[in-house]
Amino acid sequence: MARLWRLAVVALAFLVPLAIAQEDDPIKEAEKQKRQLLEQSGVLPSDLFVEQGERLFKAKRGPKQASLEACDFGRGPGKLEGVVGRLPRYFFDTRRVEDLDSRIRTCMIRLQGFRPEEIRRSEVVAIAFYLASLSNEKLVTITPLMPQEKRLYELGEKLFYLRAGPRDMSCATCHVTYVGRRAGVLPYSDLLNDKRVASHWPAFRYSNDQAWTMADRIRACYTVLGMPAPDFYSEPIIALTLFMNVQARGGKMDLPGFIR
Repeated sequence: MARLWRLAVVALAFLVPLAIAQEDDPIKEAEKQKRQLLEQSGVLPSDLFVEQGERLFKAKRGPKQASLEACDFGRGPGKLEGVVGRLPRYFFDTRRVEDLDSRIRTCMIRLQGFRPEEIRRSEVVAIAFYLASLSNEKLVTITPLMPQEKRLYELGEKLFYLRAGPRDMSCATCHVTYVGRRAGVLPYSDLLNDKRVASHWPAFRYSNDQAWTMADRIRACYTVLGMPAPDFYSEPIIALTLFMNVQARGGKMDLPGFIR
């Protein structure tokens, strides 16, 4: 494992300078970087997070010494294939809408006995990468049907278009109004019409060597807008994720993602 990490780090040292080249399509640019990284090291950093997440998912841990294999992500306990494309969704056991991150956290608390403050964000992300790998090339099929889902969808839509903060901007400022204009190297992505945009999270970001879920991406955008970022696992994060994932409905997932 350590050897693979060293190979990946060495390869990234060659790739990051190449990433500054401007490309009209960020998806194509990421594919080029992925091919070059595989040629250099034979492994993607995202694969290492998947491996770590699988170990964490199957290991008996916490005060209850249990694994997460009995966790229900919407298709029944132990049924994991394609679940990422069905989230966020309403869960009857918690009586709330949960996204991938918050559902992992729920199961760590309920099945393994961890207290909320004991749960490491890095472990949630790794487990999310493992689950994402089991949804690769599946379709996004999310459809808000329950009243709770519809309410969160409407909240997510409002938050997406809400102009606020010292810069008087919203998510839509970049991803609707300024689509195609450049944010430094890459153009702003079209979240409402390009199904690829929301269908590759969780993702490894090769520009900063970080593993992110959609929650990390949303929080980073809030920082760019000059506004306080919502807490992880909070309703605004889940609502925005639900709204954006619905826009990607019908798209084929590329998971875990590999992006700039």
